Formats: sequence, C-alpha cells, structure tokens
Amino acid sequence: MDEILARAAVIRLVIFDVDGVLTDGRLFFDHDGREYKAFHARDGHGLKLLQQSGVETAVISGRKSRSVALRMDSLGIRHVYQGYEDKRKALQSLQAATGIGPEYMACVGDDTLDLPIMSRVHLAIAVQDAHFAVKRHAHWVTETPGGKGAAREVCDLIMRAQNTLDQAIERYLK
Repeated sequence: MDEILARAAVIRLVIFDVDGVLTDGRLFFDHDGREYKAFHARDGHGLKLLQQSGVETAVISGRKSRSVALRMDSLGIRHVYQGYEDKRKALQSLQAATGIGPEYMACVGDDTLDLPIMSRVHLAIAVQDAHFAVKRHAHWVTETPGGKGAAREVCDLIMRAQNTLDQAIERYLK
C-alpha cells in the first residue's frame, strides 16, 4: 500500500471512465431510444472534494451521452471527452489542454478500452468488478464495484496520500 500512496501523492489529474466506473456499466434505453444512466451520489461528492483539494478531474468515455454531459457539468468537471474509442487521442488533447503530463495523472478504468490510457499514466486503477485484463495491468484495484462508490474510494485514496482528506472531512464537523 505504501507504493500506491507514493504514486497517489504526486497525482494532479485523475481520469475517469464512465460506463463501468462512474456507473455500474448497465445501459438503459426507453422506447424512444433515449439513454439513461445512474450515478452514485457519493462518487459525485468525492469528485467535488478532490477538485476542491486542488486535483483536476477528467472524463474520457468511448460512448457519447447527454446524461454524462449534464452530470459532469453539474460536478464542475471541465475536461469531458466523449465518443473516443481510441482514448489515446483524448489523452493527448487533455494533456494539451491542461499542461499536465502522464507522470502526474491517474486513470480509473474497467474494460480493455481503458488500457491504452492506463498503461501511460503514473497510477492505473481498476474498479473491483473490472475485466481481468484491466485488473492485471492496474497498480491498484478498488474494493468497491464501479458505479457503487469506487470513484469515491479513488478520490479518498488520493486525498489521503496528499494529506487533504482529514481537512476535507473536518469542514463537516464544524
């Protein structure tokens, strides 16, 4: 765990996949073809706390969804890349937009589409119910499945490593 905390201590930007990481991976469509997704409130709060601690957040998704755009906007996530099956292109755009190199990035994924990014960043994280190949190539695996608090677990880990978690929690005790 010490190695993971050391990696997490230098992270300045965390990239999250959507389907299977920020959601449980299921896709819902109504009879008119509109897509619906369910996001966990604790994940959202964790993302906000992480941003408040000074760490940037981003989303790179292989699919496009209006609900993702709305949710990320409500969380203040400015770097949203949707519709990128080749996620390396989105990573290049993200680096150009932020000036942050992969040696200061973490990526949270669940499926093989995430491996091209995970293999390039300093801290690769798989959610508990990720595909076996993703777990094999991750530095760390969450205890929580995607869409059920895994993103919050990641945010807490990074804030703990950067000594900002206790301060964030303390604000709620005053």
